[in-house]
Amino acid sequence: MPKSKRTRVVHLTETSKRSTREHKTKYIDEVRTAVDKHDTLYLFSFENMRSNKFKQVRMQFRANDMDEAPSRIFLGKNKLLQVALGRTPEDEYSDNLRQVSKRITGGSVGLLFTCRSPTEVEDYFANLCEPDFARAGFVAPRAVTIQLEQLAHFPVSMVEQFRTLGLPTKVDNGTIILMDGKQEHRICKEGETLSAEQCKLLTQFDQKIAEFKVKLECRWTRSSGQFDHL
Repeated sequence: MPKSKRTRVVHLTETSKRSTREHKTKYIDEVRTAVDKHDTLYLFSFENMRSNKFKQVRMQFRANDMDEAPSRIFLGKNKLLQVALGRTPEDEYSDNLRQVSKRITGGSVGLLFTCRSPTEVEDYFANLCEPDFARAGFVAPRAVTIQLEQLAHFPVSMVEQFRTLGLPTKVDNGTIILMDGKQEHRICKEGETLSAEQCKLLTQFDQKIAEFKVKLECRWTRSSGQFDHL
């Protein structure tokens, strides 16, 4: 068979690289399309992100009959977001977008593109704050102490799990109690960086000491190219 007719062998690594490059290009194009379609761009940061909590934010900004264009939210891929917006006056996609780009740092930020009024958007986020369970590495804002009587609600089968999590317990007359006759146990103290075990205990006792928050860091307006700190 002539060489020109032979099937070209494409190595998997080559296919993977091409696919990755195409995916990145598509992502950048989506961000720039959002710039062109929406009146306002917000950079936001968040604390104690959980997918079920952020779902309500997405629901708030889903398309409705009043929107000129459905709002778009981008999370993650910070370097691609910077490339899409531009990092210098020479390569920024539109005037002053570099001011937003250089603030896309860390893993806890995202972009919101919207045509809704600044008052509606900013009032919504100013009032968005929900209690949530802490995760490992969180710094406790207050001490949490449980009382002996709170253990009575748990089955005796939990005693080994409690011990593994650092809660000194035993079974007495079919009830879980604290060791050494104690009447209370402090799970954490104020200012303490929490371990995974402490967080599991806090969850078991329904202690929500963290807060889910989304803070608007800055705003960019397409019509004027104006950048504002918030």
